[in-house]
Amino acid sequence: MTTLSAHVARTLAHHVDHVFGVMGNGNAHLIDALERQGHVGYTPMRHEAGGVVAADAYFRASGRLAAATATYGAGFTNTITALAEAAQARVPLLLIAGEAPTSGLRPWDVDQNALASAVGVRTYTVGRADAGGTVVLAIEHALSYRTPVVLALPYDVVTTDVVALDDGEARLEPRVARPQGPSGEVARARVAGFARALATAERPLLLAGRGAWLSGAGPALGRVADLTGALTTTTALGRNLFPRPEYDLGVAGGFGADGAMALIHEADVALVVGASLNQFTMRYGDLLAPRAQVLQIDAAASATHPQVSGFVSGDARLVAEALSAELEGLGAAPSGWRDRVEVTAARTYPRGAGQCADGRLDPRSAAARIAELLPADRIVVADGGHFLGWSNMYWPVAAPDRVIMVGTAFQSIGLGFPSVAGAARANPEATVVLTTGDGGGLMAAADLESAVRVAGGRGLAVVWNDGGYGAEIHVYGRQGLAPEPMLIPQVDFAALATAMGGEGVAVGTLEDLEALASWAARPASARPFLLLDLRISPTVVAPYMDELLRASAGAQLTSPAR
Repeated sequence: MTTLSAHVARTLAHHVDHVFGVMGNGNAHLIDALERQGHVGYTPMRHEAGGVVAADAYFRASGRLAAATATYGAGFTNTITALAEAAQARVPLLLIAGEAPTSGLRPWDVDQNALASAVGVRTYTVGRADAGGTVVLAIEHALSYRTPVVLALPYDVVTTDVVALDDGEARLEPRVARPQGPSGEVARARVAGFARALATAERPLLLAGRGAWLSGAGPALGRVADLTGALTTTTALGRNLFPRPEYDLGVAGGFGADGAMALIHEADVALVVGASLNQFTMRYGDLLAPRAQVLQIDAAASATHPQVSGFVSGDARLVAEALSAELEGLGAAPSGWRDRVEVTAARTYPRGAGQCADGRLDPRSAAARIAELLPADRIVVADGGHFLGWSNMYWPVAAPDRVIMVGTAFQSIGLGFPSVAGAARANPEATVVLTTGDGGGLMAAADLESAVRVAGGRGLAVVWNDGGYGAEIHVYGRQGLAPEPMLIPQVDFAALATAMGGEGVAVGTLEDLEALASWAARPASARPFLLLDLRISPTVVAPYMDELLRASAGAQLTSPAR
């Protein structure tokens, strides 16, 4: 015999290698069982939302399933924003949560199943009869549908005795659907049509997103680009997916350089792979010319944008490989377009003025200088906010799994600091660089301690401190709304980091960034977590925000920050 908590922990150990969480009455026995069986790492966080965020970032950085745990009631309700973000971003993870006893709700309990369902998340409740099987079913659901799942532990069963499972039961593998290529005559005919369109294009373009990366489509798409002579571009979450950077225009949409976006607008045939073509990527309809033929490959059931004229549903890698074979069969020759344009010049961003008229830093200048000083082996994790423009424009990353944007799918801020812990656990060799704002930084301040403790000398936080909620200032301030509720008194984040055990530096000039150069020159084992408190000017507006305002003039406004 064994306890139900030990039974669940043993099953988890075959499928999950790390759990993040906050202990409470509803999950204390599970955490104890995880610690005792010793095969699953456990990282304590300081806020329950931070536990889910860390598990989310862990998956995005490693591709490995992670788990979070929280107690019932207030512990569970604290996770909802982070759970909604994971659901919107289609991130598989387990939230193992305490639950009301099977006898019914107590005065302090809430309907957790309904709360999870409201943000699109299914709940599996563990019982005495088949706890291990329920765990595996929950994992199957998370992986098959690419979604978070709640695994509920009723309070009155966590310490009860159950029959110990044998090792074969514990190792039971989740059944996950295999990727599908272009199947059937219609799909194959469409792939052949895509090949003919690309082979005859004068200015072919390939645009890839996170879905292409997750399927491993990069090499096949590189072959398609070489066969057709296409320029390439990606979404913010697909950066550096293509193997030929000399022909890559960088990020498409509001984070893109003006010259690069002008070239994209010249394309006559655009193949979009694993990208949903949201309003930010499409520059509110201005990214591609109206005359461009837009073809899409995606795992979705149908095209995701009205401008798409041809669509194939399937796994990005398998369809791209079939497309490459069709092009080779046609004897396709490169169009020559990409050899006639100056790609490097087109994707260059302005470096800014150094100091602005208000005496504060120009964020463009700070971003460009930081890019020169950052360690090469880095993962950039981003909170949501107006500042997103600067890191996405100026800080290159080596591959799509080296940029993690937790919060943008649900338009949230305040998820940055716990993302550091998840990314650091996923990749213990890389430097984890957080980009966050003063508003989001304050919201997530509880897990600044987690970032300092977990990442240590491999962690760096850049706080874009402009004294307000930047997105709201630039959107609603322009409409004439009262500015006072949008402002934040000057916060000394450098002192806060020092109080948490790190090293904080207030950065008022570009020369102050030499502290980053000194920090980067030391071995990780000999340096603390570093926080750069950038005192930037609120007068410099990110291009994507100006673009949003122009497109939304007179309409209800939204932004990728909220």
